[in-house]
Amino acid sequence: MRLRSLLFVPGDRLERMEKALGLGADALILDLEDAVAADARPKAREMVADFLAATTDRAVKLFVRVNPLDSQDIALDLRAIAPGKPDGIVFPKAEGAASIEALGNRMAARELFVPILPIASETPAAVFQLGNYGPVAHRLCGLTWGAEDLPAAIGAATSREEDGSYTAPYEIARALTLFGAHAAGVPAIETVFPAFRDLDGLARYAGRAARDGFTGMMAIHPAQIAPINAAFTPSEQAVAHARAVVAAFAANPGAGALQLDGRMIDAPHLKQARRTLALAGEG
Repeated sequence: MRLRSLLFVPGDRLERMEKALGLGADALILDLEDAVAADARPKAREMVADFLAATTDRAVKLFVRVNPLDSQDIALDLRAIAPGKPDGIVFPKAEGAASIEALGNRMAARELFVPILPIASETPAAVFQLGNYGPVAHRLCGLTWGAEDLPAAIGAATSREEDGSYTAPYEIARALTLFGAHAAGVPAIETVFPAFRDLDGLARYAGRAARDGFTGMMAIHPAQIAPINAAFTPSEQAVAHARAVVAAFAANPGAGALQLDGRMIDAPHLKQARRTLALAGEG
């Protein structure tokens, strides 16, 4: 499942869900949590359920963000959406492997066997669980994080400096999510960029994420999709180089290190080349 861009769409706005199918995102996140007021959730569940049932061509993957595990809404969410078979569940306020197992059991009771994308840093306890998703990796399609709920949970004024960069505690949460995802062997998905009119800033942010090892990013506005897709799609030059690295080792299967274009390449270069080809859809 290729997940470069995942666009949040409010679950109570049917016209937006319908329009979003043609905007170029790899996946939509039909939101039953933060984007929907509590008294609007019953109607939102109906809309999302109907939309899932009506959208049989899943060229764009359809995820649903349900409510947290300890809420009264989660049972109602799963009951409503299970018949429509979403392509995945976005799980807010996840707290490690035990929470994935608990959600997985609830999903199984509804015969809903689809991958989970945990938002894995939204509570203080969650931060200390970011390295233990390996045992439940088979249930996951990635690991992502958020920079809004965590500061609210601990009474922090903000997660960002005046220039938009993260303060030190939230850089730690970001890094632990990145390493936690790779330790579990699942894609690392970068969090949203709230300043949706600042497309230059978004391009820099997404580029940094791709550089650091994230493979995709969540979006909150349609205008963000194209820059995000561009950031997480390897350039033709990068793909050509990756092919050359893979070909060089294929031609020399016993070699630990080789020369290519005047530079030494070894096992880490081969691993990176394969990753590049996978991101380009060739792996």
